[in-house]
Amino acid sequence: MLFFPVTAFAPDGSLDLATFRTHVRQGVDAGAGAVFACCGTGEFHALAPGEFRDCVAAAVAEADGRVPVLAGAGYGTALAAEFAALAEEAGADGLLAMPPYLVTPGQEGLLRHYTALAGATGLDLVVYQRDNAVFAPSTVAELARLPRVIGLKDGHGDPDLMQRIITAVRAAGQERDFLYFNGLPTAELTGLAYRALGVELYSSAVFCFVPEVALAFHRALATGDEETVRALLDGFYAPLVALRNQGHGYAVSLVKAGVRLRGLDVGEVRPPFTEPAPAHLKELGDLIDRGLALVGAA
Repeated sequence: MLFFPVTAFAPDGSLDLATFRTHVRQGVDAGAGAVFACCGTGEFHALAPGEFRDCVAAAVAEADGRVPVLAGAGYGTALAAEFAALAEEAGADGLLAMPPYLVTPGQEGLLRHYTALAGATGLDLVVYQRDNAVFAPSTVAELARLPRVIGLKDGHGDPDLMQRIITAVRAAGQERDFLYFNGLPTAELTGLAYRALGVELYSSAVFCFVPEVALAFHRALATGDEETVRALLDGFYAPLVALRNQGHGYAVSLVKAGVRLRGLDVGEVRPPFTEPAPAHLKELGDLIDRGLALVGAA
């Protein structure tokens, strides 16, 4: 399981490193295969550089070498390089290179941006495809030639494009250990489709607040337990996605609310995100109970 922890904030909105460390430790103890600190779920966009560095260092300390820690890096090329340097200073093992801020670049611009970022750090990079950073297959094949670029996380969700990317990287002789990740929100819902492409790695926001459900689904998917996969998709994941679609930013704020509902006060989201409506929090609590019941039955 790829664990994308939320970033904990105190009631006054400041960084709560003690609670963040607890959250990371609980995730690693639960069986996370890697920790992706200060990424989308971790509100990278809302963190000052010093807060970012401290969070990454805390995640590295809690992981304590048991699993790798990757950190987010984004904005324009210059700032992304600065965040990469902070992550390296904090002891991270790699980076999730997020889309450039605001602009919609062409393929040449994307290639130049990620090439420059890879050249500015000693850390390995996973490039994140989503929003304004959607890659042509030939661009990914060129990026795969860079020793520091080790994978692609897909948050765009076009299986036709993903297959063409995989084919292009293979045809260019760059397949080596190049990694592909399903990075769609609530990635479990598309897990079957991505496995058909050979993409078995995925990020799990659900792991943040119901690791029991996330791990049960992961095991069922890997072992071909179709009955459990269907039960969790129909009874938990599909309703969760329907709830997530009820509000802007719920892909983050619902996850954070879920962590609080499970007993760890990680605080609220920072603006411009907003908290879920009370009725949606009640629905989330009911869904958590249902998911745990389904795991118990399985």
